[in-house]
Order: sequence, then C-alpha cells, then structure tokens
Amino acid sequence: MPVLQDLLAALGSGRIEVVDLTSPLTAETPILRLPEPFANTTPFRLLELSRYDERGPAWYWNDIHTGEHTGTHFDAPVHWVTGRDGEDVSQVAPGKLVAPAVVLDFAEAAGADPDFLLEIEHVRAWEDEHGPLPEGAWLLYRTGWDARGGDQEEFLNDGHSPGVSAECARWLAEEKPILGLGVETVGTDAGAAPGFEPAFPCHSYFLGAGKYGLTQLRNLAALPVTGAVLVTTPLPIVGGSGSPARVLALVER
Repeated sequence: MPVLQDLLAALGSGRIEVVDLTSPLTAETPILRLPEPFANTTPFRLLELSRYDERGPAWYWNDIHTGEHTGTHFDAPVHWVTGRDGEDVSQVAPGKLVAPAVVLDFAEAAGADPDFLLEIEHVRAWEDEHGPLPEGAWLLYRTGWDARGGDQEEFLNDGHSPGVSAECARWLAEEKPILGLGVETVGTDAGAAPGFEPAFPCHSYFLGAGKYGLTQLRNLAALPVTGAVLVTTPLPIVGGSGSPARVLALVER
C-alpha cells in the first residue's frame, strides 16, 4: 500500500515526528479529589509479582492497581449520566481513535488567571484566523497546566484550574462537529465546575452528545495549531467508563 509505505518512510526520515502527549503513570500521578460523600479513585500503584527471583526466576511483572480515570485518560459517553445509554470505552469505533487535532492555546491567559474559562467568543476568534473547527477532530485546549503535573497540590490548586464555560461547552458539544475535547488538567472541566449550571458542563454536554474527553495531556506546545493527527489508545474495558491511555500526535515537520 503506497500510502502506508509513504507514512513509514516519513516516520523513518523524521519528516513526521511522533510527539507523546501522555503524562507518566506513577504513584505520584495527580488524581481528582471529590468531597464527601462521593467515592474517589485510588492512586496508581504496582504490586510486584516477581523480579528475577524465587517467585519467577526469569521474569519481572506486576499487578496494576488504578482507576479508569487516572493520569492521561479517555472519557467514554457512559461515564456521565447524560450519556448513560451511550458507548462504553470498549465500544468506541477504532476509526475514531485516529483523528485530526487542532490546538487552541490560552496558556498566557491561564497563567495570569488560573480560573480562566474558554468562551464562545474565544473559539470564534480562533476560527476567524484558522478556519472552522474540523469535522471529527479533537479540540485540544492548551493552558500550560501540564507544567504542574509533578505535584498533586499544585496541579489541583485548591480547585482553581482553567476550563470551559458552561455556555461554551454546550455550544461546542451540540453545535460543532468535533470528536471531543482534550485538556491538560485533571479533568475536562474547570476546577470551579461543581458550582456551574449544569455542574461539570464539559462532562454533561460532551458525553451527553456522544463525544469524548481526553485529560492530563502534556506537550501540546509541541503541536501545530492545525495539521496534527492524534492516535489515542484506551484499553477496551468492557463496560468501562474510560481508561488510562497513551496519546500520540503525528506532526509533519
């Protein structure tokens, strides 16, 4: 197949760069904290089974203990009550896991105000410059928040983290042909989103519309505004509401 051969040649020559957008998954990976009485996920951890010893002389392996929504992860529609009749993560069509991406960069604004919210007028201004949001594309929302990813307290920032306004979330989910929303923060919603109407509007509107979420991305600064292709690889957990994922971007240099 000439197209695939051309792709491999471009990867081999460096004309297409593979950029890893995934945060490392360790016991220190920041996780969402919900107030009581709500249940919370457990931090990621490895439980060693053997390491070239009497438990297994030639092999090293571990059990993994984690939540579906830990670290860089994929949100499926069934994750939210508005999408309860939608897809679980195993039902997402493979073709949707390879998709174009655009980057809306508001790192400067979020750096000045950690409660910064993306509004409809911001997206319209972006479209005036770069053209309409592409059909079937990821909208990647850069805020510079990945720089905080090594520290739980700094990352969660006592509930002050950037996001999307409720009005903009509804507009993007219901009126724009995008595949989903990708962010650098702990979830797709702003830190203040529990107090929005509706609460957690990105979850409510995007997943209710059968769209998807990606969270805790990094290295968005390495991507062009348009033209990148995302390869997203959640585990096909039957009945799962989401999954940790390796997210790679193909970028033509």
